[in-house]
Amino acid sequence: MAGSGNAHMRPEHGPLLSVDDMVVEFPVGRRQVVHAVSGLNIDLLPGETLGILGESGCGKSSAGRAIMQEPAPTSGGVRLAGTELTGLKGRSLRRDRAKMQMIMQDPVSSLNPRRKVHDLVSEGLRIWGYDGDDLDGAIRETLTAVGLDPDTVWDRRAHELSGGQCQRVCIARALMMNPDVLICDEPVSALDVSVQAQILNLLERTKETYDLSMIFIAHDVSVVKNISDRVMVLYLGKTCEVLPSTDMQTRALHPYTRTLIASIPGGEEVVAADDPVAGPVADAKPQAATMTELPSPLNPPSGCRFRTRCALATDRCAAEEPQLREVGPGHFIACHEVAAG
Repeated sequence: MAGSGNAHMRPEHGPLLSVDDMVVEFPVGRRQVVHAVSGLNIDLLPGETLGILGESGCGKSSAGRAIMQEPAPTSGGVRLAGTELTGLKGRSLRRDRAKMQMIMQDPVSSLNPRRKVHDLVSEGLRIWGYDGDDLDGAIRETLTAVGLDPDTVWDRRAHELSGGQCQRVCIARALMMNPDVLICDEPVSALDVSVQAQILNLLERTKETYDLSMIFIAHDVSVVKNISDRVMVLYLGKTCEVLPSTDMQTRALHPYTRTLIASIPGGEEVVAADDPVAGPVADAKPQAATMTELPSPLNPPSGCRFRTRCALATDRCAAEEPQLREVGPGHFIACHEVAAG
């Protein structure tokens, strides 16, 4: 489960990946610090897709990279299948985190322009001294699984492929390592809309075929809702809300979540509807959050970090940081002003 201070939020069955009170900070100059992620907790279950949603600058990508230990978080823990990754160094870290693979936002720049496709896809296995009988056969099988014709792309380089083909190569490269977890960092935002749908469908098929768990990071509400089982909403490095993806448009409570929903086509009508579950949020104007700029992570607001853009903010929001509380099955929210249904 995601959020802060959530020892009571552990799932009934053991998580595959656990992130405990993770903090990610970056020094800027001599005295300033970017507070990218502050007290993040995640439990990712086997076979689950957890979506991490938020606008640019909320800490989504920093969280994904810190889970991969690239770089390691400032504090907190990351456990994969019971193995603590934080604190590991060198070969031990590379070996244990090989079961997590990351798919980047820009597929072209994440591929070595000098290498051919078959070398790119097999690079991870070669580094680990793969001694299987038929490496070429494994490459062909994986390329076919991601929708590429091995004979067509085998000797091509990244600049000879389309953006969608490059992202398929990136997915194939990750699958060759037989991972347990895929971390997808905005994997379709750099692609054309028609190609986005193809890659999203591919990721869903891949998850089922290879029995993967997935963390899907994006700023697009519709994309995250459609591909995820649960959604965690981040704002300035803090968790605002965690809820099942099927409840996103009908039961979202946090003012920030509802603002994000209002930003998509048809979303304003959903947010404006008379929703008894939302309590006072039903009468709030989601557009209020667009009237001011996103605060700087160098000096985040006290208390609730969303309060400077929130139509419901009170003095309590400035003085006291809201903690995640359960308001429904699998539904958690960090807000002083929203009443549970």
